[in-house]
Amino acid sequence: MTVCIRVQAEPFDPGAELDALARGDDGTGAVVSFVGRVRETGTDAPVSRLTLEHYPGMTEKALGGIVEEACARWELRAVTVMHRVGAMEPGESIVLVAVASAHRAAAFAACEFVIDRLKTRAPFWKRERTPQGDRWVEARAEDALAAGRWG
Repeated sequence: MTVCIRVQAEPFDPGAELDALARGDDGTGAVVSFVGRVRETGTDAPVSRLTLEHYPGMTEKALGGIVEEACARWELRAVTVMHRVGAMEPGESIVLVAVASAHRAAAFAACEFVIDRLKTRAPFWKRERTPQGDRWVEARAEDALAAGRWG
């Protein structure tokens, strides 16, 4: 089992990360991924910049716990979780969750589980820059509902 968790300010290449995820593992039959990107529109206004803040150490620990929980639920071969922090512009990748397993059902479920948990349990704070000024982004009820279905 290979786990890679990174929180970084630098951009990342989702394709390169996917290529590396299960390289050399002939037992992997499925790779499922999710890439979250900065949207150009927030809930009600254009967004020119998104800034993510986090609590170093605590964030990585929370992400590690989420991955451990996924590994306990499904038979996984590799998991990569990458999350950007700092200032980003529309179109840039924010987060990558990639899961490798022998079969697709486990990979799909685990990938969805990790992103649902990440959205509600990892200590990240988002601030959008809009024409009206900067504003903090509130947690979304839909994210809590999605995470709640996992128990």
